[in-house]
Formats: sequence, C-alpha cells, structure tokens
Amino acid sequence: MSLRFRLNLLITLLSLAFILVVGSILVTDTRISIRERVEAASRVTVQLLDTVIISSTLNPEMGPTHVVLQGFLASLGYVRSSHITLYDYRGYELYRSPESTFKSDVVPPQWFVKLVQPKVETVERRIRYGTLVVQSSAAGSIREAWAGFNQLMWVGLAFFIILNTLVYLLLSHSLKPIGRILGAINRIEQGDLTTRLPTFPLPEFDTIGHSLNRMAESLTAERLLEENRQLTHLIQKHIEDERRSLARELHDELGQYVTAIKTFAVSIANKAKANSSGAGMTEIASSAQVIVSAANQIYDGMHNIVRQLRPGALDNLGLAETLKDLVSSHQVQHPKLNIQLYLSENLQSGNLQSLGETISINLYRIVQESLNNALKYAEAATIEIRLVKMSDGELQLSIKDDGVGMDIGAVDQSSHFGLLGMRERVQALHGTFAIESAPKQGTTITIRVPPAGTVN
Repeated sequence: MSLRFRLNLLITLLSLAFILVVGSILVTDTRISIRERVEAASRVTVQLLDTVIISSTLNPEMGPTHVVLQGFLASLGYVRSSHITLYDYRGYELYRSPESTFKSDVVPPQWFVKLVQPKVETVERRIRYGTLVVQSSAAGSIREAWAGFNQLMWVGLAFFIILNTLVYLLLSHSLKPIGRILGAINRIEQGDLTTRLPTFPLPEFDTIGHSLNRMAESLTAERLLEENRQLTHLIQKHIEDERRSLARELHDELGQYVTAIKTFAVSIANKAKANSSGAGMTEIASSAQVIVSAANQIYDGMHNIVRQLRPGALDNLGLAETLKDLVSSHQVQHPKLNIQLYLSENLQSGNLQSLGETISINLYRIVQESLNNALKYAEAATIEIRLVKMSDGELQLSIKDDGVGMDIGAVDQSSHFGLLGMRERVQALHGTFAIESAPKQGTTITIRVPPAGTVN
C-alpha cells in the first residue's frame, strides 16, 4: 500500500466522517425544528376551534355547533401541520380538511421520514351532535426539510468528490520525488555510488536528497579508503614475501659462500702455522686470519640483515619467542635501557602460533617499529610491551615508554611514516589504533585486534 494511497484514504475517511457528523447534526436539528413547528401549529389550531365551539355554545341562534363548525372549517380550508375531521353524533364524517399541496412534488425517502417525523398528537372535542378530531401532521414540514437536506447532500457530495480529486492530484505531484529517492537508494544499495539526487522544490524532500547525496559521497570515500587499505595490505604482504625470499637467499646462498671463504681461510692459516719456518708463512697466516675475521663480520652483518628482513624464529618458533628474541637483541644493544615484555598466560602456552601469518607478522612489525621510534626519539629509560589475549579472542597490544612524549594535537600523524604504517597495519587487521602522549609524560600506543577468525 503506497503512501499516496494511504494519505488519500485517510483524507477520504476524514471527509466521510465529517459529512456524517454534519448530517447527523442537521437531521437532529431538523427533527427538533419540525416537532416544535407541528406542536405550535396544533396548539394554535385547537385554540382557534375551541373559540368557535365556545362562541357557538354561547350563541344558540347561530345554529347547532357541528353545523357551525362545518361551515367554519369549510371556509378555513387547509390548516398547516394539522388534519381536522368532524363527525356527527352517529359517527358519519361531515368534514375532512384537504391535504397540503406545499412541495407536493417532493417525495422524501422513508428512512428520512422515520428520522425526523415527530410523534402524532391527537386532540378530540365532544360537541353537541358530533365529535371534532384534530391530529398533528408533519408531512409538509418533512417535504420542505427533505428538499433542503437533499440539496445539501448534493453539495456535500460534490465537495467530497472535488476535495478528494484535488488531494489525489496534490499528493501525486508532491510525492513524485519519492519514486526518484527510492530508485536512488536502490541503485546505491546495488553498489552504484555515483548516484546523486537533484534539488527538490519541497524542503523536506530536498533535505532528504542532500542527506542521501552526502551519504553516497561518504560511502564512496569509505570504499576508496577500504580499497587503499586492501591495496596497502596486499603491498605489505608482497613486501613480507619478498623479504622472506631475500632472507632465505641471503642465508642459503651468501651464507654458504661466506662459510666456504672462512673454511678456506682457516685451512690456509692452519697450514701456515704448521709450516711456520720463514717470515712468508707468518705473513700468510696473518692474512688468512684477517680473512677469517672479515668473514665473521660479513656473516654477523648478514645475520643482522636477515633478522631485519625476516626473523627466522617467527616461522619456526612463533610470535612469542620472536618477540622475546627482538627484546633481547635490543636489550643487548642498549644495556642502559630497561625493556619489559609481558605476555598473558594464555599466550605463554604457545597459542600465539595459532594466530596465523598475517596477524603474527603485523604485530611483530608494529612492536619492531615502536621500539625503533622509542630508541630514536623518546629518550626513554623504560619501555613496557604488553600483549594480552582476551576471553573473546581479542588481542590487546600496548607499548608504553617514559620518554619525552609529544603534543598529539600539534603532530601531523599522516606525515610520520612510522605511525602511519602502524595504523595501516592495524586497520588492515580490522582493529583499532590509539596513541596517547603529552610533553614529558611519555607515549602509549594501544592496539586492539579482533579474533583471528574475523581477519582476512
């Protein structure tokens, strides 16, 4: 059932109710008016006839009363709202008043007659040699009332038809934008975010149109943002894959060559020491030792690069041991810095290995980036890393330091690639990223990641 039909039906029902109420009031007033009119006319008629009867009785020379009355009534003719009948002493009818010819062409329906007809009043007078009977009659008044009521009904019907026609046309014109609005909503629902609504004359529809246009623009921006997040997530995944591949190549290929060089150099040094007669052999042994030292440095440097590219413990031991190794290596490099790592008990048991590749590598990179930022800029004495798994499976990661802090309101986070990268990683996991900091009050980064099953 459309809105236009409902509104038109409501107007129709209200109009019918109004007409019925007005009609009921008119019928009630008409019934009261006819009753009072008929009663008044009957009283006047009876009083007039009583006067004639009394005069005839007081003046016998005028003749018998029934004869006097018969002559008087014949000269009187029709009396409105009254039927007069004169009988002689034997019960024979001597006179009957004629019927009213007023609006005789009007025939009111029986339902109207029953609604407005008053009770018939009968007055009987015994006279000498006869009987006079006067009955009230509302026929003429009813015909007159029906003529006016009938005209009013036709006027009301015409008004009803015209009103409903105008309301229908007005609603059709006013509600016409609803079709366009519903069509636009349907197209947006199907994914067409380029849909826009024009300006409408009615302010209410125009407001709806502007709101729908702004919603479509917001959805377009949100879609672009989501596409960018997905692209960023895909790029990060490819980067991690390349890092893993590069780390494996460095470890397998370059590691073999460095090991071979070191082995050859050690062999040369051992042979030189075995044949140590002569300055030349000593110099060869010294050079071989230099090669061994250089090979060790290359090997250590390569392992550092491999660790930065892709921590091997992440694939072999899981996130918990990898985080411990990360904290341990930073602690060794910065002995004056106190780095504390807290893992909840349900994570200590190895459940971190079930988090999946995506969550594990992103959480590791976030912790790694946070430590690097704290070491470079925070001038902190203590860094606290806390990772907790809630009962519903949500992961909560917080990194807190007691460094110099910063004014968050004055910092453009979009220009700080470290913070921006962490935020993008968290958003790719459908999590939340929050940072709290103030000058000389340290910095706290809080991250919430939904259960692993909800992360793509």
